[in-house]
Amino acid sequence: MRKMLMLAAALMIGGLTWSVPGIADVMSLRGDKALDAKATAPDRRRQVTDDEGFKRDWKEQPPLIPHKIDKDQVTLDVNTCMRCHGPDTYKEENAPKVADSHFIAADGTKMETLNMRRYFCSQCHVPQLDAKPLVDNTFKSN
Repeated sequence: MRKMLMLAAALMIGGLTWSVPGIADVMSLRGDKALDAKATAPDRRRQVTDDEGFKRDWKEQPPLIPHKIDKDQVTLDVNTCMRCHGPDTYKEENAPKVADSHFIAADGTKMETLNMRRYFCSQCHVPQLDAKPLVDNTFKSN
């Protein structure tokens, strides 16, 4: 038993002093700034808008929001997105109608009202910013 404890202690001490190859090559998104250095304000990013809408990169991608949403409100009581995209108002607002899939319950039955699982629009539908990517992206759409 004592030999096992000594072996475990030796392995732990050895593991603490052993360095993982390549770990020093990892670069922080902070760059070379120290943790205690004063933070600088990030560049102001502007929301990108497009009257035609944005192209989807894959078949089931939720549509991106092509307009400003800073004044919109989605709470348990209010969903201002439905003022334009609701089934009763989308034609007069000349806006895309919320998908029929948003009116289907988890058990597959059709609902008269918006399914609460789909109620918070910005979980899937997002506006676009003119922000520089934090990391390189090599994704290519079909």
